[in-house]
Amino acid sequence: MATARLPDDPSFEQLRKQAKDLRDLSRADGERGQGALALVAAHHPDGPHPVSLAGAQLVVARHYGFSSWASLKRHVATIEHYRRTPDEVTSAGTPADEFLMLACLRYGGDDIPSRWQAAARLLTEHPELTCASVHVAAAAADVGALSALLARDPALARAEGGPYGWEPLLYLAYARHDPAISETATVRAARLLMDHGGDPNAGYLWHGLTSPFTALTGALGSGEGDQPAHPHGGALARTLLAAGADPNDSQALYNRQFGRDDSHLVLLFEYGLGRGDGGPWRARLGQAADSPHDLLRRQLWWAITHDMRDRVALIAGQGTDVRAPFQVPDGSPFWLRTAQARTPAEVAALCGCPAVLDWLVEHGAAPPALDGADGLIAAALAGDRAGASRLRQHAGQARAQRPGLIVWAAARRAWDAIPLLAELGFDVNARGRADAPVEQEWETALHEAAAHGDLAGARLLLGLGADAGIRDARFDATPLGWAEHFHQDAMADFLRPLTRS
Repeated sequence: MATARLPDDPSFEQLRKQAKDLRDLSRADGERGQGALALVAAHHPDGPHPVSLAGAQLVVARHYGFSSWASLKRHVATIEHYRRTPDEVTSAGTPADEFLMLACLRYGGDDIPSRWQAAARLLTEHPELTCASVHVAAAAADVGALSALLARDPALARAEGGPYGWEPLLYLAYARHDPAISETATVRAARLLMDHGGDPNAGYLWHGLTSPFTALTGALGSGEGDQPAHPHGGALARTLLAAGADPNDSQALYNRQFGRDDSHLVLLFEYGLGRGDGGPWRARLGQAADSPHDLLRRQLWWAITHDMRDRVALIAGQGTDVRAPFQVPDGSPFWLRTAQARTPAEVAALCGCPAVLDWLVEHGAAPPALDGADGLIAAALAGDRAGASRLRQHAGQARAQRPGLIVWAAARRAWDAIPLLAELGFDVNARGRADAPVEQEWETALHEAAAHGDLAGARLLLGLGADAGIRDARFDATPLGWAEHFHQDAMADFLRPLTRS
């Protein structure tokens, strides 16, 4: 059993060094030697003893959940083979590569219209590029050029190339330079590539992370930067799925989870989301990739914690059990582990999500019977003053458990809960996360109100003692800075005279 999660973007050289260090430490005296022997005892069949290099390699492999050093090595080699860093490509050697570099989403913070417009201008100036490059022809959905190129060499349909080392289907799916390209051309280009051997599951590992960015991911778009879907993303996604793209696409699900549009889930469920073995990417990545079941449970958790009742109902309608407690797999992100052994209804109550909680209870879930600090947190987020009063003796434990709870309440727009939380001793200037119900010192509740232009919320927080000059921990910016960044002009005008220079 794994006792640690393999680091993202692992280095085989670092793993070899770990094994050598473990070998040496298993022979050392003192606490470091004892720690090494304890690790050996946990993972070596012969128990605690000074190990050889081969023995140390076995221990390191099992420490990370692999049966052998050879299997760990294969896994790292797979990651290295598919690893790409498109956001780090800053120059192109040819006009074709320059066009592709500018035309496509690359998830590096610069997926902006000016790049795509520059790509469109370049292609207008050099229309011959589509006739010379299968990757440019794919990005431009130039069916005539693609037909000619593939007729001469069908192997081009799977050729990795261009500035990002992608297959042609990826350039087609991630291109955003020309919204005027027709749906017909987009679909015909995709089918043409796949008819000549293009892989509907083509993808890459962004910076070595084990959630592949596939052609389907590119077609559906979105993400933390709210990247747009392909202009014909629905039709392109359906074409890929019909050709065999696996619907259990972890990155596509993650990218689309932030918005409330569920059309992607409807489409993916039609093609088998939540069923099957996870397709070729899970075969390559093994347990590092979520199973279809775990993907859906993760989507259920997100929908519950963000009060997305319609999404919860959609997922439940596909057979996902919305009454069973969450069983979070080893190696899951820490923010998901907060749900371990809790029922969906309990998670909804602890996150202040009344719409989802009511739906769950209406559909057979047991009403949560929370007590102690959990009960106090649920009561406070629900604005239940009487319930919070009965559990007031647990306020200290609740504050220790969720010190940034006021930030989460502000993110939920639970303004009625915030005065009650302040009365219970929660710090109105505490830093926390607004995007997930976990404790991490990021921004304050006033930053959250400022980002959304919520003047009533800002006045409430300031009246409770919020500091207008406080800075967040990630960007070192005041709430005024956040208001200006998000173009909340009225909020900025309100905060400017209150903010220390």
